Amino acid sequence: MTETIRLTMAQALARFLAAQMTEIEGERVPLFGGVWAIFGHGNVAGMGEALYGVRETLPTYRAHNEQGMAHAAIAFAKASFRRRMMACTTSIGPGATNMVTAAALAHVNRLPVLFLPGDVFANRRPDPVLQQVEDFADGTVSANDCFKPVSRYFDRITRPEQIMPALRRAMQVLTDPADCGPVTLALCQDTQAEAYDYPVSFFAQTVHTQRRVRPDADELDRAVTAIRSAKQPVLIAGGGVLYSGASDALARFAQAHDVPVMETQAGKASLPHSHPLNMGSVGVTGTSAANGLAEKADVIVAVGTRLADFTTGSWALFKNPDAKFVALNVASVDAGKHGAMPLVADARAGLEALGEGLGQWRAPESWRHEADERKLKWLGEAEAVTAATNAPLPSDAQVIGATQRTMGEAIVVCAAGGLPGELHKLWKPEAPGRYHLEYGYSTMGYEIAGGLGVKLAQPGDEVVVMVGDGSYMMANSELSTAVMMGLRLTVVLLDNRGFGCINRLQTATGGANFNNLFEDARREAMPEIDFVGHARALGAHAQKVAGIAELEAALAEARERGGVNVVVIDTDPLVTTEAGGHWWDVAVPEVSERADVRAKRAEYEEQIKGQRIG
Repeated sequence: MTETIRLTMAQALARFLAAQMTEIEGERVPLFGGVWAIFGHGNVAGMGEALYGVRETLPTYRAHNEQGMAHAAIAFAKASFRRRMMACTTSIGPGATNMVTAAALAHVNRLPVLFLPGDVFANRRPDPVLQQVEDFADGTVSANDCFKPVSRYFDRITRPEQIMPALRRAMQVLTDPADCGPVTLALCQDTQAEAYDYPVSFFAQTVHTQRRVRPDADELDRAVTAIRSAKQPVLIAGGGVLYSGASDALARFAQAHDVPVMETQAGKASLPHSHPLNMGSVGVTGTSAANGLAEKADVIVAVGTRLADFTTGSWALFKNPDAKFVALNVASVDAGKHGAMPLVADARAGLEALGEGLGQWRAPESWRHEADERKLKWLGEAEAVTAATNAPLPSDAQVIGATQRTMGEAIVVCAAGGLPGELHKLWKPEAPGRYHLEYGYSTMGYEIAGGLGVKLAQPGDEVVVMVGDGSYMMANSELSTAVMMGLRLTVVLLDNRGFGCINRLQTATGGANFNNLFEDARREAMPEIDFVGHARALGAHAQKVAGIAELEAALAEARERGGVNVVVIDTDPLVTTEAGGHWWDVAVPEVSERADVRAKRAEYEEQIKGQRIG
């Protein structure tokens, strides 16, 4: 007879999560680093009581904003290279829907997070309940249906025994290298409290290991043949390199075959910045070295990347008409994009197999020589734009240079605005995980919560968050959470008095300065935001600095002081790094009364002629 234990559905869920384990560097550790929770009437009684019961083995963390805590959970998973993750629980209603943006972020970036929002009553006796969304034509709809398009797996638990197959399916998705992404289990609030006799075996400790898909022999042969034919090959490293732990394999491949490597936003730090074959970032925010080689490349080996528009310069970067693409990716849908030659495999396993197949083959010496020259030239360009300055309003690049010089090998965290482009070009990480950018969904407000999640995942590392005033104003409440948790975190807040990045894009497409910078917005008074006072009110140590020298001094002090530190500096909203970069497809209006727009439309029509189609 099967041994059982009587638990509520919520208790069973919590106990199951606490029993999931993983192995990292030979050590068995909990798969779930904890649960973020903001309680409301729809989850405090069921999930609240259940989490209290496992608080010693599955810690619960309290946040201030549901989107913020979800971003922290996602950042934790990213900083853990998808080997560990977190869950998030909220009440029914706005608490749940506040997490939808974060779910989309996790979906786009292929990152695991378990969402556990409360839901309507399964028995419907008290309908309509507080915060219930009523669809007059469909009685099964709830606000949690918003999660369906941004979840890899979605389920609604209406009976306590349903949690068993739902959790097993959830774990398959959360730990699968190809299908990895957010899972939403909508928990009907009455069902959370209902009891069931669960098999004791359901709660047995389970160890999840990383699956490594090996390449198909025929696909491998075709890829090897294509690379052997190359005279000007390049390799693009995406996030899949980092998640598979393939950095060493990538370095061996590049060195053995003299193939220059360039990195996407997600793949940056796949190779040390100082590696001779690392050409840096590629695409719209790419270095002149990487983009110069990409324009001439005849074979492009894309490893662990979905080749999004920022990487490909909206498919206008690769100008060689005979260019062939080999897409090494664990996800078949990504491997088959844009007519690429697919090689479906784990990044590490695939690179090792390609290396064996190529044997002693090397790219021509002239190609390596050109790569060396281009990198040397770019390093000089980067040094020039990041050098210290006495300018009253320094550029983003100059602030990045000062931060890197002072913070050394800190993990940098950023997400949206102008900073990601500058960081992609200019930050110099020397180890995997030292560069943490959320640029798949490009979510303003991710930064501070993301820094919190990174610090939880890497408590022994220095973490510096770089954030613009626009993003800071979007979401900053988790600054207080970091203070409450006693974490060490440094925030560099660049104030350009508005949305500087989009203002530059607006004018670059012929538009007028309109509704981005404060000075160009409809207003009765110019905002005078006291960021220092605000950060202090949330419990952080904060100060404003004037110029690069004061910034470096303040950052050095922050490192010695510890705790949560915010350093505010005014920056120039108009200056950006001109070296490197590439055109990006932003459609310009066909009809306008403004001559500037009409001129940019003519330029746009010329640019799109260079796009690869198909």
